[in-house]
Amino acid sequence: MGFTDDSKLEGGVADVSPALLADLAHANSTLESAEPQEILRWAADRYGSTLTMATAFGPEGCLIIHWLATIAPKTHLFNLDTGYQFKETLELRDRIAARYGMVVALEQPETSVEEYESMHGGPLYRIDSNRCCHDRKISVVRRVLTRFDAWMSGIRRDQSPDRSSAAIIGWDYRFGVVKISPLANWTKAKVWNLITQENIPYNPLHDQGYGSIGCFPCTRAVGSGDDERSGRWSGSAKTECGLHVRDEER
Repeated sequence: MGFTDDSKLEGGVADVSPALLADLAHANSTLESAEPQEILRWAADRYGSTLTMATAFGPEGCLIIHWLATIAPKTHLFNLDTGYQFKETLELRDRIAARYGMVVALEQPETSVEEYESMHGGPLYRIDSNRCCHDRKISVVRRVLTRFDAWMSGIRRDQSPDRSSAAIIGWDYRFGVVKISPLANWTKAKVWNLITQENIPYNPLHDQGYGSIGCFPCTRAVGSGDDERSGRWSGSAKTECGLHVRDEER
């Protein structure tokens, strides 16, 4: 059961009732110790065609797609095609489609990279990465999620402080939909163990020292002992693009 259309407000933000919040809190508590496959079945049963998943083709997203191919293969999947993605990332999209028959939609900003950089006198990510992420990621997600009641992500609590309190099931105040994180309480080792066991496709850049892969101008390889997200926006205090920041009630 999703929320009604009249709860969605302009800009993709929705007013949420206390009853829905209580319902989601109960589901979150119930599923806290559940296996990811059980969480995915719950999400698919409850939201059906109004459920979607965003993926940057990280190992967690690839693992979730592996399960969805059996549990709910008609689930809508999308990727934020900023125009700055690694070719290896886009090639992985093709490999996943060939393996599972699930095509991840490429959702793009309104302007091409060339148009966007022309508007700002050059690459904006060099001087204002927050604005670049907002324009080429956040605004696109907001547009996509107006068509859905719930979205899934592959975030884990152990990835960063901003993600440490991520709920399995919760309300996403930023985008006005239910947010489901089936792997929130998993670890990096657990994810990679299963990827290896099941021979799940993954981005080959991980074998070259890239812990977390985003847009190529703002991503670098990291050392074996570094935090896996330390290669994102290296040299700045920024750790998130804004999709998965701690969510506060409004």
